[in-house]
Amino acid sequence: MSVLQNNVALTERLKNIRLLVLDVDGVMTDGGLTIGDDGQEYKTFHAHDGLGMKLLKATGVNLAIITGRTSEVVKKRAESTGVAHFYQGAEDKLAALQDLMKLSGLEATQCAFMGDDVVDLPPMLKCGLAIAVPDSPDLLLKHAHYVTKKQGGRGAVREVCELIMQAQGTFDGQMARFLTQASISN
Repeated sequence: MSVLQNNVALTERLKNIRLLVLDVDGVMTDGGLTIGDDGQEYKTFHAHDGLGMKLLKATGVNLAIITGRTSEVVKKRAESTGVAHFYQGAEDKLAALQDLMKLSGLEATQCAFMGDDVVDLPPMLKCGLAIAVPDSPDLLLKHAHYVTKKQGGRGAVREVCELIMQAQGTFDGQMARFLTQASISN
């Protein structure tokens, strides 16, 4: 039985989502910070997450990033995955979220925030859907509406994108083009 069949309240929250807001380190990445001798910061992103973000965006759900760190590589990742709103160096993530909601005209119930640490708790608690990755601190897990099965940087974002599409009835439509391509090539 799927997560959505088991949890009617979660499904209702997912149906309302018009904006998925993501933290970066620990959500879009595995949380490791690799810094070279030259001071250059390196991050590893999962390809499945990127495609999931593009597919979700194609259904009309917008994407945003709110991160406390500043990184050129994150800016490039945001651009390549169709992220509409990008806040980096955000010491107050709740203030950034409130600015984003005002800018987009969305209500809190239409927003989901996905985080991995206690600095993400204020915006998570403000949103209609609070999502955490499984290795988050207990306090975050306690307040999350949904905890992903996959780890941050290992497909957790894709998992959430697919859940939103399934709840909103857009998943099959997004997958149809891949199935059609496969049947043509056989």
